[in-house]
Amino acid sequence: MDLGALELKSSALIVIDMQNAFVHERGTLGVSGVDTGRLAAIVPALKRLIERCNAAGIPVIWTVQEHFQADAVRARKKIEAHTAKRKQVSALAGSWDAAVIDELKELSGFNPALVVRKHRFGAFYQTRLEQVLRMLGTQTLFVTGTTTNACVETTIRDGYLRDYDVVAVTDCISGVKEEWERAALEVWSRYFCALASSGEVAAWIDAQRRPRALGFAHMLLQVADLDASRHFYVDLLGFSERQAKPLADGRPFVPFHQGIALTTGGPGKPLQIDHMAFRVRDVAGLAERLRQAKVRFFQDLHDGIYGRTVYVADPDGNKVELYEEAA
Repeated sequence: MDLGALELKSSALIVIDMQNAFVHERGTLGVSGVDTGRLAAIVPALKRLIERCNAAGIPVIWTVQEHFQADAVRARKKIEAHTAKRKQVSALAGSWDAAVIDELKELSGFNPALVVRKHRFGAFYQTRLEQVLRMLGTQTLFVTGTTTNACVETTIRDGYLRDYDVVAVTDCISGVKEEWERAALEVWSRYFCALASSGEVAAWIDAQRRPRALGFAHMLLQVADLDASRHFYVDLLGFSERQAKPLADGRPFVPFHQGIALTTGGPGKPLQIDHMAFRVRDVAGLAERLRQAKVRFFQDLHDGIYGRTVYVADPDGNKVELYEEAA
């Protein structure tokens, strides 16, 4: 799996329900006859990944499932809940059963603010998870934990439906039965998420932390007439200025939210760019406005590779592409 398009700064690791109830042999699933050995097999790899994420500054969000012995909501159901199919109600609030397993307990306390308590399968359902993710600026979810076909799958589906980029970390997710896991991974990869190993995620973290360019910041243009250029970009194209101080050498600096900035000193030097491209709304109307203002056209309105497109010259002759994305 190529994770290169994802960004570390907008990612989070979700650790689902690594609690005694579901992983320990004396927990609810264990005493109910489930092989907790295969559920616990992910712990070493998961622990390494959590530590790697903590070191890299990736938020690690823990979900802790809790239940009440008496649940009036479930009591209304005519078909018995899954909790009735076990020896006992799992993960009763405040019990040893509900506690994070000893191997991960210290790590789960790394940032108590990132522990999300839930009362049903999904990490999103009636919890504060989504608000936490918004506050963190998260777009990518790396999902780990247990169990594959219940809490993990529900969270993956809900994350996908909320338009997050979701990655299931395959060797850090465990389920009750191997055949269920195989079927789940096949469905997930087809519809809901990408699959990656913890080794692939670790390699991605290393690559993200190397010195590299992250993205476009701005393009500084030297212009002959600052007022004419400001008129072109602000009054004709509808750019909006950002507040800024003059450049270190004292020249004026006029940056725009749209990604370029202007200063004085040109255009005597050779051009350093071929053209600049901007997405616009109503390119036909904008082209007419520019035509009325006697702006020079390199190429009139046409079907470009992104949609309806026009190429015009700014006051210094820089080539500006304006396009309206096709529906």
